[in-house]
Amino acid sequence: MYEVGDFVFYGDMGVCRVENISEQSMRGGDEDQLYYTLSPLSEKCVVYTPVKNTKVFMRSVISKDEAQELIDRIPTIQARAYHSKAIKDLTRHYEASLKSYDCADLIELTMSIYAKKLEAQEQKRKLGSVDEKFMKRAEDLLFGELSVALGVEKDDVAEYIVAKMNAAQRQSEVCDHTQSLEKRA
Repeated sequence: MYEVGDFVFYGDMGVCRVENISEQSMRGGDEDQLYYTLSPLSEKCVVYTPVKNTKVFMRSVISKDEAQELIDRIPTIQARAYHSKAIKDLTRHYEASLKSYDCADLIELTMSIYAKKLEAQEQKRKLGSVDEKFMKRAEDLLFGELSVALGVEKDDVAEYIVAKMNAAQRQSEVCDHTQSLEKRA
């Protein structure tokens, strides 16, 4: 059971803060049961969900260490653009990645759509509206969770990732140079 003040990932809402846990009687329910009162970080609303919820996916937000490890793995992710002429197939493919509610899947999805965007730009075309919609949604879910895990503003997450990857690249270049010098000695 989560505690008041915990951050949880709650289905399509993304990251929410547990504001309260209380017994409530909801319409159509026979008896009082425990409910979480959740405040989504991305919207101005309140969500009430049973503590014993089995209908909507809910999990703890990843830790700072897990977020760092995930970002460190980004250069090794081989994301390929997904193409389909049928919008239904494209939508189904993207929704499956979103519905896993897994940060690694969200990173792969955003990277694959970004690869598709680069392909479109090379051909002097625009990215399709379905692609743009799902890229924005995946980034919102991912950056919302990374923001909480890393303790940075959501708007700064992309910049944080780029800075971390650039630092890792520089470190790799220093190591390569050091190994080269050692071989000469």
